[in-house]
Amino acid sequence: MRQAMIRTMSEAERQLLAETERDQLSGLDEDDLLELHARVRRARNKYSKLYRRRAAEKVGEVGGRGKAYGQNQRDRDKAEVFEDALARVSRQVAAAAKQAAAELKAERIEAARSNGSGPAAPPPKQPATPKGRARVHQKTTGGLKKDADSRAKGVRRQAKRDNR
Repeated sequence: MRQAMIRTMSEAERQLLAETERDQLSGLDEDDLLELHARVRRARNKYSKLYRRRAAEKVGEVGGRGKAYGQNQRDRDKAEVFEDALARVSRQVAAAAKQAAAELKAERIEAARSNGSGPAAPPPKQPATPKGRARVHQKTTGGLKKDADSRAKGVRRQAKRDNR
């Protein structure tokens, strides 16, 4: 059925479909693929809209959607052919984008390594030499009076235990 539908298409539509074949897509770069994707999407949308509009018109004439379904076969088939072509182009666009992202990542990593804009290896640790007074970690809640009160309670508890 697909070949029969393609033979009924115009020359421009057949050329557009021919551009979506696998061997034709392999030679295109990402920008060309995106341009082809837009053209195929426009063709698919055109026939999808035509199908919906003509089917809606037929419903009133023939008395129901079921009866109108068979009378608009050609537009539905064309929309399906272009949908398949769009899927092929979309897969190629995704593959090209993935490859371009990998190349860009490799370029950035290479540039970072060659420029030295980042530690290639962790810096050596400095030996700990005590200078002056050692830092004492202070646990605080943020309020000076509250902290002083907590310390005083601790001192009172300890004094109570010591007096036993």
